[in-house]
Amino acid sequence: MSDVADVCVVGAGPAGGILAARLAERGHDVVVLEAGPRFDGDRRERMENHVRPGGGSVWEMGGDRDAYTSAGSKYYPLNAARVKGVGGSTLHWQGMVMRLHERDFEMRTRHGVGADWPVDYEDLRPYYAAAERELGVAGADDNPYAPPREEPYPLPAFPPSYSDSIFAEACERLGIDMHSVGNARNSEPYDGASACVGYGTCKPVCPSGAKYTAERHVDAAETAGVRVVDRAPVQRLVHDDAGDEIEAAVYVREGETRRQAARQFVVACGGVETPRLLLLSASPQHPDGLANSSGLVGRYFMDHLFAGVGGRVDRRTRQNHVGFNTSECHGFYDDADPVEGMKLEFLNYAGPSPVSMALDSETWGDDLLETLRESYGTHLAVGALVEQFPREENHVALDASTTDDHGNPVPELHWSLDDRTAAAIERANEIQRRILSELDAEVDWVVGPEETGPAFHHMGTTRMGTDPAESVVDADCRTHDHGNLWVAGSSVFPTSGAMNPTLTIAALTLRLAERLDAEL
Repeated sequence: MSDVADVCVVGAGPAGGILAARLAERGHDVVVLEAGPRFDGDRRERMENHVRPGGGSVWEMGGDRDAYTSAGSKYYPLNAARVKGVGGSTLHWQGMVMRLHERDFEMRTRHGVGADWPVDYEDLRPYYAAAERELGVAGADDNPYAPPREEPYPLPAFPPSYSDSIFAEACERLGIDMHSVGNARNSEPYDGASACVGYGTCKPVCPSGAKYTAERHVDAAETAGVRVVDRAPVQRLVHDDAGDEIEAAVYVREGETRRQAARQFVVACGGVETPRLLLLSASPQHPDGLANSSGLVGRYFMDHLFAGVGGRVDRRTRQNHVGFNTSECHGFYDDADPVEGMKLEFLNYAGPSPVSMALDSETWGDDLLETLRESYGTHLAVGALVEQFPREENHVALDASTTDDHGNPVPELHWSLDDRTAAAIERANEIQRRILSELDAEVDWVVGPEETGPAFHHMGTTRMGTDPAESVVDADCRTHDHGNLWVAGSSVFPTSGAMNPTLTIAALTLRLAERLDAEL
């Protein structure tokens, strides 16, 4: 390790990987510290374990290392959809990528709710295009509700699925527009990776490598000279005597406590672990944690809420033949009532797969085959992501009564659902019911306000802004309190929108890389 690196990045997910690769390509000495391991080996074996009984956790989450508590009025199942390791949660994400709309950056100005970002869509527009190239996004310019583009997608869109064609009949009669959706997976070979070959197990693992994971950027970073240290959980950041500049990251590896000094530090470990690390780094000069003069580190925790309606129709739907969405509808996104944004998702993976039906069955052989012939392949479902506005009471704190494997307080999540968001979910359900009714479907499940859960998009806990009293980082993602401490990731989002956040994470990270390169 360098005695003093140019940059120390905490976290090897998409933000950390992209940032490290960009800075190394510009000649900077970069070290990345990642809490989890490298997941080497055949991804098909992980897929096999996933589909077999008793296969265990595909990505080794759980135990004291990943302990947490949930103290809000709504339970938050944090470990259900996160990964600690090189690649981060892109190892098992769905891979849906789209840009935020113009309104998302100006919610306070336009609608008098939420907050305005210190950047707007035009500021991020060139970085969105670069992010699509970096992730290898497949898509088409057929969405009449999307913000303006400057160039085609890097890859052609995936064709609509068979079940999309069934939905298209109903949506045309109802006046609901369907269009393609951006996918961070290869519709044709790209950047050394194959095209999608249709395993259909995108969550939790893509055996072919066609779906983007941050490992691509970590590999590129290492090729450019970055040192990536896995199984190196950072315990705290330490500063100089004045409390102004960060001097080192203290981490543990193989039971030994070590220090990595650097000129600049970037925390890029997600919307929960990022505020946790800043809070764990409290000192006599900063008793409430680093970068927390505003008292807002961990505050305004947001996620997207899921709404859905599913059922059966008297026709074949080819459910689970495609493991990701190929069509969506953003036609209700910018509606003023309710203000919360919403996008519809036409789910290609509705209903049980043959594997899950077989595992749940009490019969085998010809009897099971007959059951599958009668019951499989008639399911349809429409999902939706609904925006959640920032509220200070939703937050990530430390729970000193529960500790991790190093004796540190675990993250404590306070999460709740307000009436306005519940109304937006109900509206989504109404639209979804209309679509299934148009298809004469027999509805057999509804996910609405009472049963809703998170999409596991952790946002808002180190929000950006121009006023140091009302935000944690500035427009460049540099903390207001420490000149050499930056934050990368969705924790800087002032509002959530209703679009999956990874493309915006990548765009902001590319912008941050330029700012940090100039600083160095």
